[in-house]
Amino acid sequence: MQRRLEALEEREFDLLVIGAGIFGASAAWDASLRGLSVAVIDQGDFCSATSAHSYKLIHGGLRYLQHGDVYRVRQSAAARRTFLRIAPHLARPLPIVVPTYGYGKKGKPLLRLATAIYDVVTFDRNRGIVDPARRVPGSRTLSRREVLDAYPGLPSHGLTGAVMFYDGQMYNPPRLALAFLRSAAGAGAVVANYVSALRFLGPGPDDRVAGVEARDELGSASLRIRAKVVLNAAGPYAEGLLRRALGQPLEPPTPWSRDAWFIVRRPLVQGERALALPAASRDPEAILSRGERHLFLVPWHGHTLVGVWHKVHHGPPDAYQVSKAELEAFIGEINAACPALGLSLDDVAQCTAGLIPFGDNQADAPNLKFAHRSRLVDHARERGLEGLVTLIGVRYTTGPCEAAEAVDLICRKLGRELAPSRSQVTQLDGGEIDDIEALVDSAERQHQALPAQAVRALVHNHGAAYPRVLAGLGDRPELGKTLGSSPVIAAEVVHAVREEMALTMADVAFRRTDLATAGDPGEAALRECAAVMAGECGWDQARTGEELERVRAQLPGAREPQLDRAAALALA
Repeated sequence: MQRRLEALEEREFDLLVIGAGIFGASAAWDASLRGLSVAVIDQGDFCSATSAHSYKLIHGGLRYLQHGDVYRVRQSAAARRTFLRIAPHLARPLPIVVPTYGYGKKGKPLLRLATAIYDVVTFDRNRGIVDPARRVPGSRTLSRREVLDAYPGLPSHGLTGAVMFYDGQMYNPPRLALAFLRSAAGAGAVVANYVSALRFLGPGPDDRVAGVEARDELGSASLRIRAKVVLNAAGPYAEGLLRRALGQPLEPPTPWSRDAWFIVRRPLVQGERALALPAASRDPEAILSRGERHLFLVPWHGHTLVGVWHKVHHGPPDAYQVSKAELEAFIGEINAACPALGLSLDDVAQCTAGLIPFGDNQADAPNLKFAHRSRLVDHARERGLEGLVTLIGVRYTTGPCEAAEAVDLICRKLGRELAPSRSQVTQLDGGEIDDIEALVDSAERQHQALPAQAVRALVHNHGAAYPRVLAGLGDRPELGKTLGSSPVIAAEVVHAVREEMALTMADVAFRRTDLATAGDPGEAALRECAAVMAGECGWDQARTGEELERVRAQLPGAREPQLDRAAALALA
């Protein structure tokens, strides 16, 4: 996958996708599979904004039963099935334990009934999933003793046991989106990061958008990218583009929530099960509610993800913050739900946030409404402007499903009778795997000179394509060395630069590898990464220092909570 900007101007494309988060990447893959000529651009790196800061859960839709929204339950379960089927190296089932108290609405019988209904509604949740380890089991109950043995610090007064159901979890959200983009590129799509859409070409006398005028953010060159249809999938930046280019935003405007969570660099729960704890807020739209919403302690790469907290956001998409006071309040809420945790600011390795579409809420409302549907807007219907479609997604989970619906619309607009979508059943690049654990075991046996942890991470990030990363080790065995104490080997950095369009050190540290996905990997690892990139990219000492400083700016000192975000996000 090479960055060839001249290829963006060589022809007229059937479809130009603006935005390379999970919705844009999924649309590019779906359209490419159907035979459309596709181009994809993003103003930053691929999957560097909202999709990069996902809580890493693949929601199966259980919560939507509370709203009586069976459509969304089915859609979410289908999307979860898609990830487990086409990218088994980057997605896995995640058991979630919900403790039960008493015998009323927070008791075991009611919750067990809900999960039993959920199991029936999602009866086809494992259709087409080959790997047994990627099949989603049905829900079940746990006894009081089982819960206390697994979570001895959990409040025990009134505890009757728990119900365990399954969602899904991503290994690495940016790499999952990148797998869609690599697959699209393999099918002929032209993709480029750091290219901003400035304005639309046209509309002319026929009221049709004919592409975009764009700018190379790294070289300042101007580009004219022609396309029969433009899909605006820029997430929280989508409406800003419409405002700049057309002078009008969407009506009504999309409400946004700043969703925040943090990482603790040690296990807070045993094993691979996530634990649900009561939050301080409620869901005001739930038809049948157990009371408070839930916060989750989620195991991930030996660390724990803690969240999520929602806050109505008004203003530009780069203007939100997580203050120290807010983070302290988050920690206090978790400690109130489970005092034995005893968390403090010193435990927080990294605090992360992103913007997602939300419900219609007052800025100071304590109990917030969530958005129920993504927005798919045909601007020919909305304002008589042909050739332009906007897709603003609600959840990372539903990206493949809703992208396929957007491509259905685009095909109709093109007057093309193309084959139905196959993107939800066709393995992504690296996803041709029947048994992920067998692949990991085989890789560890073949590459015993490498640390087992590094091999496991390599296989999970690249799947069946991992040998491509190791192809140069024969001539350059030094590329098998890990960076500092991280599980990342130098060969991954070289591969990211040569084959995955990594143009900055931040691209590698936060999105192509596991180097800084959980916080500061240490100065030695950062310097070694910078040295490898400098050799590959021809950076001089000054440029190498600048790249290091940009990464360090997103990794504050060890005594401060670290805020990982490509755009400006800092402790206020």
